[in-house]
Amino acid sequence: MPEGHTIHRLAQDHTERFADRTVRVSSPQGRFAESAALLDGRELASAEAHGKHLFLQLGGDWIHIHLGLFGRYGFAPAPAPPATGTVRLRLLNEDHYADLRGPTACELITDGEKKAVHDRLGPDPLRPDGDPDRAWAKISRSRTTVAALLMDQKVVAGVGNVYRAEVLFRHGIDPYRPGKDLTRAEWDAMWQDLVELMREGVRHNRIDTVRPEHTPEAMGRPPRVDDHGGEVYVYRRATMACHVCASEIRTADLAARNLFWCPGCQTR
Repeated sequence: MPEGHTIHRLAQDHTERFADRTVRVSSPQGRFAESAALLDGRELASAEAHGKHLFLQLGGDWIHIHLGLFGRYGFAPAPAPPATGTVRLRLLNEDHYADLRGPTACELITDGEKKAVHDRLGPDPLRPDGDPDRAWAKISRSRTTVAALLMDQKVVAGVGNVYRAEVLFRHGIDPYRPGKDLTRAEWDAMWQDLVELMREGVRHNRIDTVRPEHTPEAMGRPPRVDDHGGEVYVYRRATMACHVCASEIRTADLAARNLFWCPGCQTR
């Protein structure tokens, strides 16, 4: 499932290509056809993200999109080729088109329904209104592991398996520590790190988490080869040597997701 930086990048891509311009809206697959017909010919007023949710405003209405596990979004220059039957939503203007396939959600919603989505989500490190105090209020009272709390979208919105594993490593935090055992200073440092790492993720459209001294160039090691891209410390590096202490990276199942950590570095 895409992490929050990907959705914010999608919002940015929509703004750059379609904002304040008339947009042709269609649903070749047919599942969004009625709503697409209502929106067709309007201008894109805004595009924004909150966690893993994307919102596109056309006129006074909103399209709410959640990619889920299988959703894919693609952009390309116009003219657009004939759409296949798998395209749930197509946006088109004179210069660009965007095709959405396989999302968990693609629906027309009202302002009130949009607010309800925001209200049930935790703070997003990439949003100007992201408030670490809201997350801390839940984390500091919880006996749930910090690794599970970071993946709970009601606690922190937008953090997925990669950012979860990497920020815990970067701060030396044992992923099995209960949230209530974190200190406020530790949480503030992790939040600020997420803000910076995820901003870089939006900028480069990939996740890189290693510090300058641990890049392939600095260490004289081969670059990472993985379909997720980016240089990381522990994510999907099980049984490999830690870049910092050479301990063997471990993996385990936690809340139906694979957890990765270094037993040598993550001892606090």
